[in-house]
Amino acid sequence: MSGPRIDRAQDGVVHRSGRGTALSALLDGLVDYAGLFPPAALPMAEVVARHATYARGSDRALLGRFVLPTARLDECAAAVDALPPALAPTGGAPWRLSVLAAVDDAPTLAVFNARERRRLVIDTVETRADAVAAMTDIAAALDGYTTYVEIPVREDPAPLVAALGAHGLRAKVRTGGVTADAFPSPAEVLRFLDACVRGGVPFKATAGLHHPLRGEYALTYAADAPRGTMYGFLNIFLAAAFLEAGLAPNQVAPLLEERDASAIVVRPESIGWRTHLLSGDAIARTRARLAGSFGSCSFEEPVQDLTSLRLR
Repeated sequence: MSGPRIDRAQDGVVHRSGRGTALSALLDGLVDYAGLFPPAALPMAEVVARHATYARGSDRALLGRFVLPTARLDECAAAVDALPPALAPTGGAPWRLSVLAAVDDAPTLAVFNARERRRLVIDTVETRADAVAAMTDIAAALDGYTTYVEIPVREDPAPLVAALGAHGLRAKVRTGGVTADAFPSPAEVLRFLDACVRGGVPFKATAGLHHPLRGEYALTYAADAPRGTMYGFLNIFLAAAFLEAGLAPNQVAPLLEERDASAIVVRPESIGWRTHLLSGDAIARTRARLAGSFGSCSFEEPVQDLTSLRLR
């Protein structure tokens, strides 16, 4: 799907004329806050307080689910108990939780939901599998949840993606980590995205997506942290949208490595990348049917970077 060349932005920043529907379609609910996990690895009380603040802040539209492991569910509930009333979730708007769980954790999840559902609701589960045969047990044990299964992508993930689709499950891809070797290659990421598009299997991403565009960044928050090449969340989610819109993988491949902010132009009704264009409606369809969210141990970094690109 291509169109006439888009006028590039001035001063090396992404251009927009107001927060339009195309941008909202791309960004709303995109960031699942995972501050408990590295490299942030913050204490539960601090993470809960931050999530509560983000949920009431000016950038709350970007905020998705609160991510935590099963083993810390009760700790989370206790931290919510300690919030001041102005920040606590209410029965009318409970926090949506995405819980890292194994199939044996299903009874624990059910008990927690029955007890806490007026303020904390587990509606999404994230687990792992590296074999097609595992999908049957996962689907049976976690029936009733939106379930993402993290799968390896070093080898062709198409058989695993197909098995996920056959069982009504979703795919999860790890796009980075705290060491350079944790990052899959662009070809591996593209192959994963293409398999999801061809199979109609929704996905989410996790790790290494703190920034909108690909570039060299510190891998942790340590003062002497090594630096590495990280993916940008705009790269990943726009690539998925263009694949679903009909661009061939070889046409989309350069987008995964795009570092030039001026190559992306956002208008109220569309988002363009170089010679290609996506309507707001097309982006909304991709978000609804295919590209869910990404987990990030920082909510502030993505927002701040979007602001520096004049997208907020």
